[in-house]
Order: sequence, then C-alpha cells, then structure tokens
Amino acid sequence: MELTRLIIKGGVISPGELSEIVNMGLEQGLKAISFGSRQDIIFPEGFKSIDKEKTGKHLIVYPDEKSGNNIVTSYVSTDIFRNTTWLTGNKFLYILEQFKDQPSLKVNITDPKQQLVPLFTGHINYIASDHEDYWYVYIRLPKWEKMELYPVLVYSWNIAEVYYAIEKILDEEPDSVDMIFQLVNEFLDSNNRTIDKPLHIPFYPFPYYEGMNKLGIDQYWLGLYWRNNLYDLEFLKEMCDLCFDCKIGKICITPWKSFIVKGIPNTRKIDWEKFLGKKGINVRHSLLELNWHLPVSEEWALNLKTFLVRTLDQFDISTYGLTFGLSDYNREGHYFTSVVVEKNDIPKELESIKIRDTFNVLYAKNFDPNTKEYIVIAQDVDKLELPNILIELSKKYFEELGNSVLELTNTTTKKEKTEQVVHQCSECLTIYNSDFGDVIQGIPKDVLFKDLPEDYCCSLCESPKINFAELVINV
Repeated sequence: MELTRLIIKGGVISPGELSEIVNMGLEQGLKAISFGSRQDIIFPEGFKSIDKEKTGKHLIVYPDEKSGNNIVTSYVSTDIFRNTTWLTGNKFLYILEQFKDQPSLKVNITDPKQQLVPLFTGHINYIASDHEDYWYVYIRLPKWEKMELYPVLVYSWNIAEVYYAIEKILDEEPDSVDMIFQLVNEFLDSNNRTIDKPLHIPFYPFPYYEGMNKLGIDQYWLGLYWRNNLYDLEFLKEMCDLCFDCKIGKICITPWKSFIVKGIPNTRKIDWEKFLGKKGINVRHSLLELNWHLPVSEEWALNLKTFLVRTLDQFDISTYGLTFGLSDYNREGHYFTSVVVEKNDIPKELESIKIRDTFNVLYAKNFDPNTKEYIVIAQDVDKLELPNILIELSKKYFEELGNSVLELTNTTTKKEKTEQVVHQCSECLTIYNSDFGDVIQGIPKDVLFKDLPEDYCCSLCESPKINFAELVINV
C-alpha cells in the first residue's frame, strides 16, 4: 500500500514544525499519523493533496510520486546511548544543513557505536570513523548486487558535496565504487583521508528506548512507543505545547516507529509524568514489544506480531538484544533486524481460494544485521510453527553471544573475547562496569559494585542498587 510521506531530514524536527504538520492533519479530519522506518512521517490513506503554498518548507511525497528520499541519521542516539566521542548532536545538524536539495537516493549518516539506527539501509552510507570528522562510505546503488567500500575516508564538511557528485554521475551507470571514485574526483576537490584500519562495529544488545530516563545531571529524555503506530494528533499537539513551555528545541523520530524527546528539565519531569498519566499513555512496554519492526498500516503484520509476542511471553522467552522484522517477501530488501519473518506471496492461480499464509524465517549472520548477510532457517512454514522457530533462534543467539566482533573492509573477521562480570539494572538494562565507574554520579573507575554506597541508583532510570543483577559479558 502506497501512503503519503512527509520527509523529516535526519529524523529531527522542531516542536513548531511538528505542530504545523499536526494541524495539516486535523484540518483534513485525520485522527492520527504514523512514523516510517526512514524516520519520516506517514499520513493515513485518504490524505488529500495540499497546495505547496500551504505546506511551506515541508516536503510531502504523495503515493504517485517517486522523488524524495529521507536522510536517516543517528542524531536521535546522541547523548542518550554510547557514541563516538567526537560526534556531537550539533555536528549532525551542521552536516544536515549542507543538504540543500532533496536527495534522490537513500542516505544514511550514522555512528557505528549505537544500535538504535541501522547503518547500512541506505544507497550511500556514511559511518563515523575514529578519526575526528572523517567517515567511511559504503555504497550500494539500486541495481548493485553488493555493497562496496569507498576507497578513502570523507571529511565531514564534504559529505553533501560527495553525495551530490555521486548523484550527478548516475547517468553514467557506474558499476563499481572505483568508477564512482574516479568520476567524483574529476570535478570535486575534497579533503579526503587514507583508510588506515577497517571499520570496527562493536556488537551491543538492542537498547531499551522507551520511558522517562536520566540525561546527564539535571535532564531527562522520554521515549514514546505506541504498538499500533497511530499517534493521536490531539496528543501530539498538546505535547508540542509542553515542549515549547519547557524550551525543548528538537523531537527525534526513530526507525522503530517511535520518537524521543531529549532535554526535559529535572524541574519539569513531574509535569511530563502528569501529562502522560492524564492521557493514559503507557511508557513501560516490555522489551518483547519494542524490538519489532513492522511495515506501516499492514494489519497482517500487527496481528502476527501480537500473536508471536503473546506466545513468547507465555513461555517466558528472553529476547533481550535481539530484534525482529516482519516483511512481505522481498529478497532484494535491505533488512536491519536480527531475525526476519517474511510472508510469502500467494500464487495468482490460488488467490481465489482461501488458503493460510506461509512464512520464511531468516536470521543475520552472528545475529548482527550489520553483517548484511542473512541465513534462511525455515521456508514455507505455517504461522503456528513460527513461535518454536523463534524460541530455537533465541537459544542459539544466547549460546553464540559474544563470540564475534565485526570488522568491515570487504570481509568479516572474528576475534575471541574474554568474560567479565558486570551489574545490570533490571528496569532499563543500563550496565555498571567498574572499569569505567559512573562519571555522571562522580564514581571513579575501579570502584567495585559491592563497594558502591547503599543509596546508589541507576544513572539512567534512578532504580535502586538492589535492582541490579550480575551479568557475564564478553569483552
């Protein structure tokens, strides 16, 4: 189903801009909007075309239009999850500002140390290196069979220039990254840097991104997720007003059909909690709910997810760290979850007969979608067989957890790891590691968990010390 999309550059929007979009929907009698996997906004079926004079600077892509792809960024993860030290939120905003014209290709600009935003789902994928202001570039143009690494690191302030140069040479139908590099260099003098080591992508379990969580010393961030991906317009309008009142400048859309508000002042936390309470908003879904990626407005997918989540929950199966995707059959699709359940097409000659859907199950190599390699574990299975397959995959995941680390050149290598005991908050899954201490609360490194004061609490969700449990990890 083709729906109307509103492009949100980098997944970053101001409360004022969101308020304008909400009013567009309300004027058409709409009740809700949804979020897309490329951090855009999706209007429901029946959204009517609006004159460009009335849309202002908002870029709307209607179902019959093929132009316009969003730029995906991991700006949303900055400050709230682990990140490359030099890559600040402001740096993302400066880079986005360079993109004056809407890209025709899918562009990803991401930090490899975060897990919330996929790295390789674009045609052009910029991934931060350890060298300040330099980026790896992985390219897979629409007709290419595989992704290739650009032979140099690209400078932050050349990112948009390099992209537009690539866009200009598409008519030449480049078939390799070397050809792209040569053509780009013919008319662009950029400040490149030699690649001196392969891209290293540490594997971390998928983060819990919902609820009210600590941000630094005197602020909070709020993650909101609605399982049906239908965000009430009246709720969003009041939320934007509350953002204005709290002087919050940015709202961030995630690729998981959810959004995050950062910078809620400590003194206003209670106002947000009251607001959510009065609206009856649930902000503590289980991780089983949060780690699923579904196509927008596909009833079969929502129903299947509900069935699978309930069944896994019934058997008390842990899926911590795993992510799941539901998809129509599409072998050329660029998945970004650990496990994928594909719904097979019904043969045309059988469309008039009521037959049950069948599914394929795939999982990413090492359960890390950044490998970009998927292994088919089951084909043409019935819906009722899926829970047992996912349970077996979950067991396999925990057996293999920590056995590999991904380094990307054009090959994948493995490194052995050693075990370490840390302590993890049972509420938000934050880890206390004595190797690093807790900078936010002034606890230096090398302080063992047992030596922490009894009034110690989680630096993210403020859960008490007693709610931490031992966890063995591989390092």
